[in-house]
Amino acid sequence: MSLSANPKSFAYPVLVADIGGTNARFALVDNTDAPTRMCGKTATADHPDISSAIRTAVFPETDIKPRTAIIAVAGPVTGDIIPLTNAAWVIEPLKMIAGLGLEEVIVLNDFEAQALALPGYGGGDIEQVGTGTARQASAKFVLGPGTGLGAAAMIYASETWVPVPGEGGHVELGPVTPEDFELWPHIERYHGRVGAEQLLSGTGLPRLARAVTSYMKAERQFDTPASITMAADDNDPVAVKILEVFARGLGRVAGDFALTVLARGGVYLTGGITPRITRFLTDGGFRAAFEAKAPHEALMAKIPTFIVRHPDPALEGLASFARAPDAFAVDMQGRQWVGAASVA
Repeated sequence: MSLSANPKSFAYPVLVADIGGTNARFALVDNTDAPTRMCGKTATADHPDISSAIRTAVFPETDIKPRTAIIAVAGPVTGDIIPLTNAAWVIEPLKMIAGLGLEEVIVLNDFEAQALALPGYGGGDIEQVGTGTARQASAKFVLGPGTGLGAAAMIYASETWVPVPGEGGHVELGPVTPEDFELWPHIERYHGRVGAEQLLSGTGLPRLARAVTSYMKAERQFDTPASITMAADDNDPVAVKILEVFARGLGRVAGDFALTVLARGGVYLTGGITPRITRFLTDGGFRAAFEAKAPHEALMAKIPTFIVRHPDPALEGLASFARAPDAFAVDMQGRQWVGAASVA
């Protein structure tokens, strides 16, 4: 059975799960005051489905089996059968309830989970890049260059945090600087356009590399993101230029989103690419592109940007929701399943 009302509490323990194309990560929240208890990471390829992975990775770690599961997946949640974008698993909440003895299953978008983590960050969870001070109870934005370019907003309204996932990674990316205008003719178009994800992601980096290599009239072949970051670590001039352009483009897109939602609570960078290019995010180019939004440069200088250092941001976001669901306005329509016993 699928419900739509936002719950005021969950049946504990709550299992939270971040399901990626390669790995599945699990943690438990034992009650409203309990810390997040990590309990397993496993390769999706090692299991036929999520229930098998939970039995293997989670059940041996707890004496009390979870009663609720909150799961983050990459892609839309459109029905009772949810195929994963980059893995062979199919999530079937009703089968999970029957097979694992759960009372309730909720499935959210992965960047919605990332957004849920934003209000709780502090200390070593984040590293600030550039100027600005985060305002309390103000809109935030999370942007994550990984395999793709994920994006989500966290809006504060009526004393409630409202996560807003979307497909922001597919906005247009155009030239601004003189170098950009020389570089852009070398970029391969996808269906006639240059979208942000086409360059600012793990899948996009090799495309950007081909464009920069052609623009610089160099002889290089960078087929993977790792080959680019490793060459940049060795100060290869072409690889360094690729990541400078990448960071500048990321700053520009981050600034656009900051203006779109007036993210006075900050813009936060996550994703698998981010920790590998830290020096290109902190050398000034990223922040300069972020702030270059005439006539609003003064406003942009006040909006902070952060690198997320938390090792499991999506899990922490789901755990925050599990502990205090009434603090968030999460759309449950078509994304919440409960067993017959729970309804009774």
